[in-house]
Amino acid sequence: MDKKQNSNPFNYTYSAREQEELKRIRQKYMPKEEDKLEKLRRLDDSVTQKCTVFSLILGIVGALIMGVGMCCCLVWSGIWFIPGIIIGIFGIVILGSAYPFYKRTLKKEREKIAPEIMRLTDELMK
Repeated sequence: MDKKQNSNPFNYTYSAREQEELKRIRQKYMPKEEDKLEKLRRLDDSVTQKCTVFSLILGIVGALIMGVGMCCCLVWSGIWFIPGIIIGIFGIVILGSAYPFYKRTLKKEREKIAPEIMRLTDELMK
């Protein structure tokens, strides 16, 4: 009896909608081959994202320092007024340097990655 049961396996086919869902799930786990255009986009995005993150951190730190200076001036008036002004100005300077820092870092990162970008674009243009 066991031989007869094994010779007639049960087959089940999924509907077209279920087949598409299965394919979509399977695609998530298959190794992807990155084509040259995707690599080019990824490299370009990585440069701008890196610069954006660093300049945002600098701007947030500057804003927090400026806030501490304002707090010293407004809440703890008296002896903390003059140090509060100095701390606030220091925060404003840091906050104001975020955009020039972004531009300078972006320029350096683009110069660093330029040979690879040029090589990929030359290959794609042929």
